[in-house]
Amino acid sequence: MQNEAPIASASVVPAVQAAPDLRRVLGRMDLVLLFVVAVFNLNVVPSIAANGGVTVWLWLISLLLFFWPQGIAVIELAHRYPGEGGVYLWAKEVFGDFHGFLSGWCYWTNNMMYVPTVMLYFVGVSVFALGSGHEALGDNKTFALTASLLLLIVLVVLNIVGLGVGKWINNFGAIGTGIAAAVLIGLGIVVWLRFGTTVTWADFRVPPNPKFVLNSFGVICFGLVGLELASVMGDEIENPQKTLPGAVAWGGVLSGLLYLGATLTLLLAINKSDINVLQGIVQAVGHMAGRVGVAWIVAPFALMLSLSIAGIASAWLGGSARIPFVAGLDSYMPSWLGKVHPRYHTPYAALIVHAAVSMVLVVLNFSGWWIWNKFIELSFVGHVLQAFGFVASSLSASETGVQETFQKLLSLAVVLQLIPFLYMFGGLLKIAFGNSFVKAVYSRTTLILSGVSGLVTTILGIALAFFPAQQVTSLRSYEVWMFGGTLFFIGLAAFFFFVYGRRKTPRKLAEAVPVL
Repeated sequence: MQNEAPIASASVVPAVQAAPDLRRVLGRMDLVLLFVVAVFNLNVVPSIAANGGVTVWLWLISLLLFFWPQGIAVIELAHRYPGEGGVYLWAKEVFGDFHGFLSGWCYWTNNMMYVPTVMLYFVGVSVFALGSGHEALGDNKTFALTASLLLLIVLVVLNIVGLGVGKWINNFGAIGTGIAAAVLIGLGIVVWLRFGTTVTWADFRVPPNPKFVLNSFGVICFGLVGLELASVMGDEIENPQKTLPGAVAWGGVLSGLLYLGATLTLLLAINKSDINVLQGIVQAVGHMAGRVGVAWIVAPFALMLSLSIAGIASAWLGGSARIPFVAGLDSYMPSWLGKVHPRYHTPYAALIVHAAVSMVLVVLNFSGWWIWNKFIELSFVGHVLQAFGFVASSLSASETGVQETFQKLLSLAVVLQLIPFLYMFGGLLKIAFGNSFVKAVYSRTTLILSGVSGLVTTILGIALAFFPAQQVTSLRSYEVWMFGGTLFFIGLAAFFFFVYGRRKTPRKLAEAVPVL
């Protein structure tokens, strides 16, 4: 019970005010483009389309029951609780300090794993932009590692210089996303008109054994997150209460249409059994371009897709780094994370930490498996794990294959990413059922309907992520990975909160005492 003291005492300490000295540089068009590049990610489409035409119905259900309520939640909560932090701030204000920290922690740690994956995607796609004959560079570890680290350094420097500069990476990424999607969908239409398709209505029915499709629902919900990202940078938006609602609406509609169009195109172009979850987009464009005699288009398509991926990495790097920034201001993480650059007025310390962790994870993508295998081979702990059969194959790329490892990482990321949305939709319901409810943007009925729909869909998405995708070969190792990974990150959040939480009240009180 000793851990409860800091939480109870925190009520007498003034809440941290708006983040100091941040510049409002994000306008409406910047936000629309940010939403498109953050939400619409062509790279998740292959892993979804690989489960067949039934995923189109899952997209429609998710857009209606998860994505639309998400937009309502973002607009309502950002209006009621404006400021830096987004999902961290909202959960903190509605449910209390620990829940705010847990929400922000899951959001941040998920993106620390997600950004290195995006780096590797960038390398894998960008080599196609160099023209035919350079594809083998994607398998060259030295080239891939160097290119990944250089891109990460460039992105963090631009974000430290300021969103006034860094936002252009997001904007160009959104433009690249739009062009790449237009090329993909346009080629699909041409192929359909000239050659027809082997896809029939039967392909859109629920398969006799739907268990592998269940995992797709969680991945689809994961693909639809991102409307909350701008609110994490709430103190850097121009006139947020006026700018945000329209930007959310336009960004949401464009992203939803692009996802549906890309999924249908991939299904028309390639048999679902032949879709590679890592290379499906370039694979589809190359296949269709060859059929219609425009194979030259693959290189410029890869260039646009590379811009899109760089924009995705910049958006999530810059946005999610604001979580440790506000956690540092609240003293639940080291206070130096809350520092603002004296010249550029950006949370440079949090950005550098996020980039540093991502760099380590990028390096581990190339050398981590060798380190892990040596650990198992030489250490006492490794022998114990082997003896009890707990060396999960999910931790060895050589045993499971790249696609299975990717699916396991993606499924864990789905769970961590969706936890903050439990708080978002739960927050809507708590506000709506409150005795002192006062309308801010939406009526009580709208908030209840959106909260119930979003909360149920989020719970379902998390639960279904624990069902293995068809690329997974070992059910036991998958469940050990999923349950163990989820508990590990939640436990780590509790550790950080209560270690630094004990220091919060005396530190704040000491700062509040006037110097005589």
